[in-house]
Amino acid sequence: MSAITIKTTVNAPVEKVWKIWSSPEHIVKWSTASEDWHTPSAQNDLRPGGRFSSRMEAKDGSMGFDFFGTYDVVKLHEKIGYTLGDGRKVDIYFHSHGDSTDINETFETEKQNPEEMQQAGWQAILDNFKKYTESI
Repeated sequence: MSAITIKTTVNAPVEKVWKIWSSPEHIVKWSTASEDWHTPSAQNDLRPGGRFSSRMEAKDGSMGFDFFGTYDVVKLHEKIGYTLGDGRKVDIYFHSHGDSTDINETFETEKQNPEEMQQAGWQAILDNFKKYTESI
């Protein structure tokens, strides 16, 4: 299984970035890869052994899926590691630079979709997170 790393720099302090990344009331506003999709619900128990779940759906109702998993590592303002429901691993690192925060996210790929499509989709969600976080 291969892994892909995506990155961004958010123009916000790590405390704000962390809160928006992990709060369900914010997750439903940024966790989407395109304008024709949305995330109508999210639950998050951010602690080792805690579970998370987001419902992602096409706005026209034509398709949807649950994105879920269990946290393996949670280091406040530094790292989140989790295992997705299908067993793939994801690690997210937050690097504070005062008024900005670098996010590096590495995820193991799945076999149904081309790696380029997976990278583009995950990067689009990360870019949407940056845009949302910087707008509030």
